[in-house]
Amino acid sequence: MLQRFGMGAAIGLIFSPLFGWVFSSLWVTVYFVIQIADLWVFEPIHSGRVERMGRIRSAIGGALLFLNAATFGVLSVPLWLNGGAMGGICAAILLASGAIYAVVNSPSSMRVLAITITPQFLYLAAQPVFMVMNGADPTIVTAMSIAIIVFAAYCLSTWRYMTKARMAESAARLEADQKRVQAEAAMASRAAFLAAVGHDLRTPISAILTGAAELERGASDGNARAQAALITDAGCMMKAMLDDLLDHAKLDAGRMTVEATDFDLRSLLAQTMRLWQGPIRAKGLKLRLEGARDVPTWVRGDAMRMRQILNNLISNAVKFTREGAITVRLRAWADEPSGHAVLIEIVDTGPGMTADQLARLFTPFDQTADGISALHGGSGLGLAISRDLAQLMGGRLTARATPGVGACFTLSLVLEPALDVETPRAERIAEDRGMIARALSNLPAGAARSATTETPRPRPIPEAAPVFHENESEPDPQEDRPLRVLVVDDHDINRRAVELILSPLGCDIATAADGLAALRLCETGSFDVIFMDVRMPELDGRETTRRLRAGSGPNAGVPVIAVTADTAPEDIAACMDAGMSYFVSKPLTPPALLGALNHVLSGSDAGIETVAA
Repeated sequence: MLQRFGMGAAIGLIFSPLFGWVFSSLWVTVYFVIQIADLWVFEPIHSGRVERMGRIRSAIGGALLFLNAATFGVLSVPLWLNGGAMGGICAAILLASGAIYAVVNSPSSMRVLAITITPQFLYLAAQPVFMVMNGADPTIVTAMSIAIIVFAAYCLSTWRYMTKARMAESAARLEADQKRVQAEAAMASRAAFLAAVGHDLRTPISAILTGAAELERGASDGNARAQAALITDAGCMMKAMLDDLLDHAKLDAGRMTVEATDFDLRSLLAQTMRLWQGPIRAKGLKLRLEGARDVPTWVRGDAMRMRQILNNLISNAVKFTREGAITVRLRAWADEPSGHAVLIEIVDTGPGMTADQLARLFTPFDQTADGISALHGGSGLGLAISRDLAQLMGGRLTARATPGVGACFTLSLVLEPALDVETPRAERIAEDRGMIARALSNLPAGAARSATTETPRPRPIPEAAPVFHENESEPDPQEDRPLRVLVVDDHDINRRAVELILSPLGCDIATAADGLAALRLCETGSFDVIFMDVRMPELDGRETTRRLRAGSGPNAGVPVIAVTADTAPEDIAACMDAGMSYFVSKPLTPPALLGALNHVLSGSDAGIETVAA
């Protein structure tokens, strides 16, 4: 509309010396009135309120389109009358431009084309008449008539071509939109499928790890312990591969998030190095650390994801290095305006890589060489996941290598200063313990067992101290009773796994297969702790906990430990909002379960956190 107003004002100004100010002003006024009326009539279409107008408004709109074109084309008449043959040339150009404008602005509508282009061709049909009036040669008049017919055919042909092109474009856009919707639905379906499969697979893995731990604990000879250890190694490998697949699916769907919390970077690096000392030493390699003094202490970032990247990189170096050393080289400097730039290099003395292998290095499921998967195991996702996590944290993961010399992976990050550097270290112990446990889950199977043996075992469940009442010397008989535990899970395997872990402690264990059954048990008995599965039919674990907390029964304040495979930040927040006290991720293992039990019974619960085996 602004373009039309500007064009009308410019035409009136330019032609005013030829037409006179009175005619030019009158023409501009009429032209502007038509534009305003056009804007009002077609407003429902322009605003998107309707797709088709009613008959009356459509008729008025058609008349306005005709008047608009006729008002523009009428200028050809005074051009001939006042300008003679030279004015006629201007008139022909003016009418041709109006006809082309009509062709361009009437896509897929023959009706609109007919309404807007007819006035232009009526004026064009009058051009030979004006030529005769100005004494033009008959041959020139004939040529002009033929040219007008050819131009009309050209306009119609162009309109048809443009209509087909627009229809093809619309069809392609519609098809693209449909494919996008289908792809989004497929991604959502795949994500839901992977989540369901991941949840279901963690149940048998929990049973495998729990049963293997009990077999190893009760084995009477070395051969039986070795067989139990083999089962444990296989279970840890299955869990690591499952975690990689689920992380890859989240990254691929854009659902992976990173957190920003304060953590001790030096402590994180030291713990990671300690975790790998055993596996590296067992392979006959050396582990070196360089530049630790340059690293800041308290920073802000996602410690769990950073530890995951480091574990993947060190695991990759251990996998491919047969002799020599693995060096962790650290560099850090202040980054303006605030924060720390951190550079971590993992250097190995392995076989190195060719240029082609480097190009494929971060491709998911690509092991860069035939036979790698069979020889070393793994899914080929660790490096791809690490690169994507580094990018999510605003950093980069790159690699360089020389065949026969070794490889070097470089992780570069910018970490913000910690916001709460004064918080005592004691208040972060639980968080660090959760990070270490998650790191153990990313170790290769054999390494996981070696590292586990080097990390402190969970503290024993504290026995309640005797309570003496005034004027009495007898201890409270309640303190002699066994620990009362309620296990709520819709999978029988999970219930049996928890029972198997807790039975040696002499616990009095009750079980429920769903939330409603658990609430009924909580009405008739009292418990010291409740293990609550989050995903259950009918009434899930979070809603069960809400109802338990809202009630006034004997178990309204009992610690509830969430047990689930969903460990995303939003899942943890949902459990906290529901009133759960702690969070243990599947698959369950004795250290994780006993550590959670010890945590809530010792009264050190400072909020929900994740403990992974």
